[in-house]
Amino acid sequence: MSHEKETDAHSGMETTGHEWDGIKELDTPLPRWWLWIFYGCIAFAAVYWILMPSWPGITGYSHGLLHDSARANVVKDLAGLQAQRATEANRLSTASLETIEKDPQLQAYALAVGQSIFGDNCATCHGSGGTGGKGYPNLRDDVWLWGGSLEDIQRTITYGVRADDPNTRFSQMPSFGRDKILQPDQVSDLTEYVVALSHRKADAAAVARAAPVFQANCAVCHGPQGLGNQAMGAPNLTDSDWLYGADRASIHDQIWNGHGGVMPAWGHRFDANTIKALTVYIHANAGGK
Repeated sequence: MSHEKETDAHSGMETTGHEWDGIKELDTPLPRWWLWIFYGCIAFAAVYWILMPSWPGITGYSHGLLHDSARANVVKDLAGLQAQRATEANRLSTASLETIEKDPQLQAYALAVGQSIFGDNCATCHGSGGTGGKGYPNLRDDVWLWGGSLEDIQRTITYGVRADDPNTRFSQMPSFGRDKILQPDQVSDLTEYVVALSHRKADAAAVARAAPVFQANCAVCHGPQGLGNQAMGAPNLTDSDWLYGADRASIHDQIWNGHGGVMPAWGHRFDANTIKALTVYIHANAGGK
């Protein structure tokens, strides 16, 4: 390896003196435009250090000549947003749910707030579009376990279902098979009976055997005709809407194990205006009763 500088015969450029395996490195200067950008970045950094908060210290930091603060800017922006929304927020706090839906401007405000709250807090279970999933109710089909009026929806949001709140909505589907309330063959017959209630083909003999079993064990909640009872959160068994699945295996599993989910009581986390807005949003997207 040689470290003697020389002029390259082909390019006429001076070398750095570095050579390896017969290859010599040219001492090519950087492009001027690149150098000017580099020097400009250095100058910009120096000015930034003087004007803006930049240098950390032991007990604080340099505030800069402009005393700019990202936190203060956020607080200012939020205060401005609250002031901008103050009129609608005040109207929302004093208006009834029915009044909100009849006032286009107030309803638009409630829908905007409700959509934001729903996306941040409810979409995890009910889906971004509110269409739900297995074990999570669809909030867009206007089929309700606990009622679909504005007041019903507001109460469900506020107190939840099977939640840690003294006013929560509560219902319990017995575990007829797991707790040995019914025999396995009776659970199988009831599965056929429920399939028949939803107007599908079922084993006629099993349906006949299950009829008295249904009246003795299920009719108290679901009604003699299986039409359900919203006051008790008991679903209608005659329609095509199923929370835990419509196939025989899912229906058998529900009768055997008696599943029941938990809806949080949002009244402990949201203020009254937020719950109003969320109620209007869900009611409007479900078609509204």
